[in-house]
Amino acid sequence: MKELILGGARSGKSRWAEQCAAADGRTVCYVATAGAGDAEMAARIARHRAERPATWRTVEAPLALAETLAREAAADRCLLVDCLTLWLSNLLGHDPALAVDDPEACLARESQRLLSLLPTLPGRVILVSNEVGQGLVPADAASRRFRDEAGRLHQALATCCDRVTLVVAGLPLYLKGDPLD
Repeated sequence: MKELILGGARSGKSRWAEQCAAADGRTVCYVATAGAGDAEMAARIARHRAERPATWRTVEAPLALAETLAREAAADRCLLVDCLTLWLSNLLGHDPALAVDDPEACLARESQRLLSLLPTLPGRVILVSNEVGQGLVPADAASRRFRDEAGRLHQALATCCDRVTLVVAGLPLYLKGDPLD
């Protein structure tokens, strides 16, 4: 089962994804895409890690997400990826700590790898991402590009996922697939 969980900032999407992973019954591997670019983000990452069950393994994948999923996926494992919009931001070169020489090529290559690989992975994969297309048109070109790329990625992932869930105020709205699967 492949599931895409979307929602706005602080919508409860990550908490919902964690509840789904915990209820799945498989061994959970948490695939983190965020980097600790500053002290506030480092504290946030530490807090989130401390809140997760101690039995969950965490693997960091700020850029090579498909490679990480291919290595970690197994029939008896649930991979929880949080979050795709941070990964997308990394690919676009927004984090100077990550050496992305050619953001255009990196984005195209890594997105295609993810989309090609996802349907073939064994086990369960839960992908978490921010829905960023419901607000105003961003004022600057970089923000518009980010919004556009996130929208394209979400549409492509929704096509190849078994279930797509939108979380608002902590409540799931199933857009695609059976909620009982």
